[in-house]
Order: sequence, then structure tokens, then C-alpha cells
Amino acid sequence: MTATRWLAEHAWLPDRPEPTADVLIEADGGRITAIAPLSADGAPTAGVEVLADAVRLPGLTLPGLANAHSHAFHRALRGRTQGADGGQGGRGDFWSWRDRMYKVAARLDPDGYLALARAAYAEMALAGITCVGEFHYLHHGPDGTGYADPNAMGAALIEAAAQAGIRLTLLDTLYLTATVGGAPLAGPQRRFGDGDVDGWSDRHDRLTAAQRGRPHARIGAALHSVRAVPADQIAPFAARNAGVPLHVHLSEQPAENDACRAAYGCTPTRLLADRGALTPATTAVHATHLTSADVTLLGGARAGVCLCPTTERDLADGIGPARRLADAGVALSLGSDSHAVVDPFEEARAVELDERLRTRRRGHFAPAELLAAATAAGHAALGWADAGRLAVGARADLVTVRLDTARTAGVPPAGAFFAATAADVASVVVDGRQVVADGRHLTVDVPAELRAAIGAVTR
Repeated sequence: MTATRWLAEHAWLPDRPEPTADVLIEADGGRITAIAPLSADGAPTAGVEVLADAVRLPGLTLPGLANAHSHAFHRALRGRTQGADGGQGGRGDFWSWRDRMYKVAARLDPDGYLALARAAYAEMALAGITCVGEFHYLHHGPDGTGYADPNAMGAALIEAAAQAGIRLTLLDTLYLTATVGGAPLAGPQRRFGDGDVDGWSDRHDRLTAAQRGRPHARIGAALHSVRAVPADQIAPFAARNAGVPLHVHLSEQPAENDACRAAYGCTPTRLLADRGALTPATTAVHATHLTSADVTLLGGARAGVCLCPTTERDLADGIGPARRLADAGVALSLGSDSHAVVDPFEEARAVELDERLRTRRRGHFAPAELLAAATAAGHAALGWADAGRLAVGARADLVTVRLDTARTAGVPPAGAFFAATAADVASVVVDGRQVVADGRHLTVDVPAELRAAIGAVTR
């Protein structure tokens, strides 16, 4: 890569409560090499006018956004579980929605998954997402029989991210049982299982070896939930993955908490803590239904929490204690999970707006805190601590949001997270390479590919 220069009309630099005007950003080899604000007291200096070789970025330029929790195949469910064709006349809960999700899971093969994930990841790029954490458990064939390549499905996801132009952390998931207490996997769940931690480790080691040489991808680990991993398997799994990103669905549903208390006499958070699975490398996903003691445990472990507000809203999960978690020292990140929508601006502002609904008070999170959750914290949760900041040495990920649309016109740059949507993203640069320009993906016809890939697994 050759050196590149951009001139951002506004850029949100680290540790600043508001964006800075007229910022020159230079990069080489996919890394930011220089950042220089070129305005004094709000007035452009002469230097701005003579930068003929710099690419202009009108609007607000942010660091790359991170989607810390994704299930790519859920994209096929969007709009299909809301009305009569979704069962219960659109009524139901997480568990009735899950039945529909399993039907899609049963129809995927590696080729179909590559097509669907490529389109889903390209949609994320259009929304300003430069890195995704894929919580991956579709390991084997629909009846549980392994493919000739035991990681064919994971390899499809890694390739999909490359073709979509974004980075990926594949959170390779341990999934052993159907319920708390150890009911065996059945139906579509059979393709999720590796038998035990040793079986998972054997496949995971092969995946890690095969991934080498793909610099856009990293391999992490996930413990699906206390429903899916018996208590006696948690400690060896945590020890096996010490120091790598370890994600886990946690207390998404009250039923999960009740079952855990009945089986083990404690909350899921306490179960994970007692077995060494809460560390600074752990990210708990959802964490919706926590006790005060759970919040203290997560904060004391310096673990992270990934909130997925649009999915938690769509599935009627509830509203998690975001402010209490942040005050306890928990780093908050954001995920699109089921892809009911793919819009990191909506996820970010929902953290604040849901707190307003829960407390009937305003002003819980400053815009800079929401920016951190959408950028630096999310990348760190996925093992890319060198991304998510417009700073020298960081990855050259630049996301530019228009400030002249019907949604953003007249909005001050600092107000973008409360006004903009994914449709306002004009330009996306990932590791110094342009992926989105003028609001269009440069290599993927996103609507056409989504239509074809979803049709193949739902018709």
C-alpha cells in the first residue's frame, strides 16, 4: 500500500468530548502515521487550502465501528418472524423465535453460508462496521455428521469477510447440551456439537492452523451459554482458552437464570466466576437479567459486556443494566446479534434511550461514551486492540457519516449518534483500503446478493 492522505471536515479524535474540525489523516501500510488538526479557533488555516493530494471526507469521520456479536445466518430471518407467518400471529417470545431460527440453520451448507455471510458482512460494511465478531456454532452437517473439512463452515465465514472487505474474529463456539442439566442435542442442534471439550479443541486447533496467513481474521472462542455447556466442562474450556477473546451468552432470559439456580444453586454469572471463566478477556453477551451481585462480579473481573439493544428489543428480552455495568468498571461493546437491523448508530443510541425508558430520566451516557462502545471497546473485545481509534499507530479504519442528509442536516457533529443511521454512511476505509464510496459497496451488490442468498434458504 502507498501512503494515503485524507482531509476530514470533522473527525472524532480520542479522549475528546466532541469532534475536531479540519483534520488531516495520513496512513501508510494500513496504519495511521500522522494526525493533524488544521483549524485554529474554528477557522481553517491556509494549510487546508493547499492539500490538493488529500482525499476530502465531507461530514463526520469516525474510527471503524465494531460489531462484537453476530450470527450471520440470522440475517435470513429479518421480517419473517413478526406476523402470522412467524407463528402465534406475531406473538411469542425468544423460544418461539428460536424454533424459526433452527429451521434456517438446518438448511445451510458451506456454499450457501459463504453467499449469505458475504452479503451480510457487506451490509455491515455499508453501515460503517470494519470488524465483526462471529459467534459461530454451525460446525457440522445438518444431522451432526462432520464435513470432510471439519471447519468448512468456519472457513466459509472467514472467506466471506475477506470478500466483503472487513476483518473478522471467529468466535468458535462450544455447544454440548440442549438444556441446563445436560439434555442431549437433537434436531438441528446436532450440527452444533463436538461431543466434549476435547472434541472441540481438536477441531479448533485445525481451524487455527488453517487460518494462518489470513491477516483479516483471528480465531477466538465462545462458550455458548450455561444451557449448552455443563458446569464440569466450563473450567477446562476456560483454561484451554486463557488469554484469548472468550465470549458467552449470559442471562439473556429469566428462564436461563431459573434453570441454572435449580441445577447449580447459583446464577449463571456466579457459575462462570467460580469456574474461572470471568476474566478481562471475557465478554458476556446480553447480560440482561443480572443481580446486583452479578454486576459486581463482572466489574471485579474486568470483564466486558456486549449489549445488543435492537435484538433484545426485537425478541422481547428486556433492558439490561447498562449504566450500572459501566459504573462497575465493565467495558460496554455493541452487537447486532440477530440482525433485526444492522445499524451501529441505532445500537449506540439505544444504550442511552433504553436507560431513559427504564429509569424515566435522561442523560445517562455522553456521546463520547457511546462512541467508545461502538469503536475501541468493541475492537478490544474481539482481540483487535490496535483498532477503533483515530490515533497514530492505529489501523487506518475511517468511517465518514454525511451531515447533510434529511436526518443529519443541521445536527452538530457531536449529535450524530442521536441522529444518523447506517444509511448516512458515505465512505468506509478498512486498513487503508476503500471498501465503501458514495454509500455503495465497491465489490458487492449487497441488495441483490442478500435477496439471492436468503431466498436459497427460505424458499
